[in-house]
Amino acid sequence: MGTIIVGNGKVKKKLHVLVLVDEVTIQPADPDFTSGEGGKLAEYYVCNALRNLKHQVSVVGLYDTIEPLLDSVKENRPDIIFNLMEQFRNNRMLDQNIAGLLELLDIPFTGSGSAGLLLCRDKGLCKQLLSTRKIRVPVFIVIPPGNGVRIPRHLKYPLVVKPLSTDGSEGISNASLVRSEEELRERAKQMHERFHQPAIAEEYVEGREIYVGIVGNKRLKVLPPVELRFGNSESGGPVLATYRVKWDKDYQDKWGIRFEPGELSPKDMEAVSRVSRKVFRLLQLQDYARIDLRLTPEGKVVVLEANPNPDIADHEEIAMGAKRAGLDYARLIDLILRLALRRHRNGNGGGA
Repeated sequence: MGTIIVGNGKVKKKLHVLVLVDEVTIQPADPDFTSGEGGKLAEYYVCNALRNLKHQVSVVGLYDTIEPLLDSVKENRPDIIFNLMEQFRNNRMLDQNIAGLLELLDIPFTGSGSAGLLLCRDKGLCKQLLSTRKIRVPVFIVIPPGNGVRIPRHLKYPLVVKPLSTDGSEGISNASLVRSEEELRERAKQMHERFHQPAIAEEYVEGREIYVGIVGNKRLKVLPPVELRFGNSESGGPVLATYRVKWDKDYQDKWGIRFEPGELSPKDMEAVSRVSRKVFRLLQLQDYARIDLRLTPEGKVVVLEANPNPDIADHEEIAMGAKRAGLDYARLIDLILRLALRRHRNGNGGGA
């Protein structure tokens, strides 16, 4: 492994990496993610890769207090924090506050900062911002709790209804696809009651579902895409990336759902890469991200979501794309570390 320059200007090969995780992911029998008890969790894969890279690894989990992080930083002064937190106090909206705290601590940390997390967390705000820069997004409406919202007549059914600020396909099922105003209002009400937040309804976009990983800051590398193939959709199977499509292996097998290399024509790949880079920069993302989009039969690129700090487990889309690009998992984790260290050294802006 090459040398790495940390914030104080010293050259080090072995780093002390503090891996910051949601406390709920820590297994009582394996609090440091050493034995594999964490199963397929990204936390285990990242910790394992860091140890294989010969770094010193310590794990801190947070739930409703930041004291464990502050104590660890004060006592051990890590060289860098690998930020895997997705929520605080069981609230995903607060992941941006954790990133803001890391910025105040002035310690290098991986992934997007508070600005990027803020811009991406609110799906309506994100789509509105992208559309101002002529990036195609589905036509949408945000529906807050209550009955006072007028549904615009220009919305074309079917619509996809989901929570405004969740990720990982949480809240998305086959019933999310609605075909009338009555169904729309009922589904939105369910989202309000279950997730205690507004709902977003967006026009369903016909086309191939493509996931594009990006790594970098100043210079961006677009990884080979991954395509979600729905298999038996013509026989009544799912046509959306629902929660079960994403996480239920038996359900995937039942309907022939596969995550596989996305084979695009040079023209389509150029369009996908151009749009993905533009999204990454516009939303102030850092180090690594995943852009979810649909490629229509007419070759139009429609952005569904931008995902800062996406799941980076060995079997997820970012790692799949990296492997196709010639980056094995350990090298991917090493690259993310170096990107974060260089960015911090250059003043927390894009510097790699």
